[in-house]
Amino acid sequence: MADKAKQARWKRTVILTCAVLGGGAGVAMAQQAPPAPAPAKDAAPAPADATASVVLYDGGLKPGWNDIGWAPRELPKSAPARLRMFNYGGWILYQPKLAGAYGALSFRFTAPEAYGEFLDVRLDSAGPRVFPHVRISPEFIVRKDREWAEVVVPMEVLNPRNEPFDRVVMRASKDVGRDWVLFDKVALVPLSPDIAAARAAGGGRMGRGDGRESKMVIDCSGPAKPISPLIYGIALDGNKETTDTHQWKLGATIRRWGGNPTSRYNWKLGRAWNTGNDWYFRNVQLGFGADDFLESNRQHNMQSALTLPLLGWVAKDTSAVGFPVADFGPQQAQDDTEPAGGNGVRRDGTPLVPAAPTATSVQAPPEFISEWVKALKAADARRGGARGVNMYILDNEPALWSSTHRDVHPEPLTYDELLKRTIDYGTAVRRADPEAVIAGPAEWGWTNYFWSAADFAPGRPPYTDRRAHGDVALLPWYLRELRDHEKKTGVRVLDVVDVHFYPQSNVGLGLEGATDPDTNARRIRSTRALWDPTYKDESWIAEPIQLIPRVKQWISENYPGRGLSIGEYNFGAMKHMSGGLAQAEALGRFGQQGLTSAFFWQYPAENSPTFWAFRAYRDFDGKGGRFQDNALSTTAPEGTSLFASRDASGKKLTAVLLNFDPEQAAQAQLEFKGCGALNTVRVLGYSGAPGGFTEQAQGTQADQTLSQRLPPYSITVLDLTVK
Repeated sequence: MADKAKQARWKRTVILTCAVLGGGAGVAMAQQAPPAPAPAKDAAPAPADATASVVLYDGGLKPGWNDIGWAPRELPKSAPARLRMFNYGGWILYQPKLAGAYGALSFRFTAPEAYGEFLDVRLDSAGPRVFPHVRISPEFIVRKDREWAEVVVPMEVLNPRNEPFDRVVMRASKDVGRDWVLFDKVALVPLSPDIAAARAAGGGRMGRGDGRESKMVIDCSGPAKPISPLIYGIALDGNKETTDTHQWKLGATIRRWGGNPTSRYNWKLGRAWNTGNDWYFRNVQLGFGADDFLESNRQHNMQSALTLPLLGWVAKDTSAVGFPVADFGPQQAQDDTEPAGGNGVRRDGTPLVPAAPTATSVQAPPEFISEWVKALKAADARRGGARGVNMYILDNEPALWSSTHRDVHPEPLTYDELLKRTIDYGTAVRRADPEAVIAGPAEWGWTNYFWSAADFAPGRPPYTDRRAHGDVALLPWYLRELRDHEKKTGVRVLDVVDVHFYPQSNVGLGLEGATDPDTNARRIRSTRALWDPTYKDESWIAEPIQLIPRVKQWISENYPGRGLSIGEYNFGAMKHMSGGLAQAEALGRFGQQGLTSAFFWQYPAENSPTFWAFRAYRDFDGKGGRFQDNALSTTAPEGTSLFASRDASGKKLTAVLLNFDPEQAAQAQLEFKGCGALNTVRVLGYSGAPGGFTEQAQGTQADQTLSQRLPPYSITVLDLTVK
């Protein structure tokens, strides 16, 4: 904090600033800003020497200024501008060949209180220059007059490199409602002599503080843990495989062929599978097949994980249905595509007894899968030997077969059936491809880590299957039996333990999920179920899940040496910032916790917050800037997260900082322990705008510390070198 003398000098500047604005204003001290970098070759003069004052809008657009942008708006005569800023709406005031040097941007605005800190302001130009995005938080609001807020943003924040600009951009940094937002008295104003003197004396930038102080540590003194590149995985979307080209822009490293229909995929027919109860148990012809999927991955330099059917039956054609209306009669729900098929439930709610599996399917024993793996290996050889499949996954959520594929597997899966199918099919894969990486059992969630489907079968006493197996939880029992099998036979049928994880606390899936404040906070908290032994899950589970350490302990105790994969996960609301923050948190934890692989289900919507959460780790600057390969130990206070990495040389550091508070900024006080002195610092930030990460003003830097503002609901990337 500044001393009283400095604060007094800043208070005197208010009067001079007000004279320029034509209204009241007030400013307070913040921390000392770092020295400004050297001006660009064609930069404007330093703001401290500025004398110009230009009004852009005051009861109307001023001469020379153009009104452009994309928010619906009205500019009534002799009145404030009115904008509807929903859907990240924005307004641009533009003057070609703008000249002059300025000390600050000032304006007044009023918006619904429910919008919170939503307004993002920046400068821009026609050239390739990048200007910081500045969230209008309380530090920049110098006075409130009833509903109007007076704003002053210094040029040292908006334009730290003193570069030429010709437009001012105001936009919503998050999705807001359709109510009017009003703007008036928009001006570029000079720095008064008193302000210049205050800056020279160490006054720093305007503001009333940078939010709550958050002490953080990046510890380079201990061993760094390798991060598997396969934690940045996604899954195919069978409906959009050929159209969603943005999936290749995520920086994802591996893609999974998976989901319920892959349990019935017939590789010999190439493009045939059965949709199960996802869509009326219908055999369909895909627009692409597994070979197309593998080829797309190769073309985009992405590894492949391929789900292999263990169910024993695959689609016999591309037209049959499991419960045809012509044979079974009307049903609760039905698809009128010919031949019409239903959901297998009578209108009174009684499940129908399925026909023979041969109505839709042909048998697919282990030999059927062995042939497929051999064919894939032969294709690899024809291409020169490069591996086409980097991981084989033993089916998909087998405990749900009696629901998802009950037309061919109506009986609930038992401990013994799961083990036998794993050994039989896994052995076939190992013999066909001795160097294969094999993952399983790909179970769906919490109950099937501990019990089989038979433990909950209707009409049976609960938990009888588990009790018949020594009352040992399913996954530990499964691992121990596979360990013993390898000891007896010398055949390893499992390399990676694969489990799925979906929060059960009603936060949604994919695009779905409420975005009220309570759900948003719970969505972000739900990520703690991945790792935190103190977090009691906020769902029917109502106990700590601690998924990653729990399964790792089971592996250590029962079958050491296995990797761990989360074959499916998703936190919902991918187009909301809470979904993006949950995703960024999960990716950071995957690296920190040493996962072998992880696969988002399916892949984020283009330019959504979840899309940019991936890019925070894989391509934050659009030029290949990424999280490094070795995870460092970090600490961060509640309400924030910090993930840090370094390269093999130890000279390159990358950190991802998250602020989970939707309203309040945080001032990160970063200590670099044993990392060396900071050399170069680049800051990129994202708070929900579709354009993704942008360069941000750097905070106060010393040899081994950095003070950096984290805007509300934001992802901040620090791209650093040390010496």
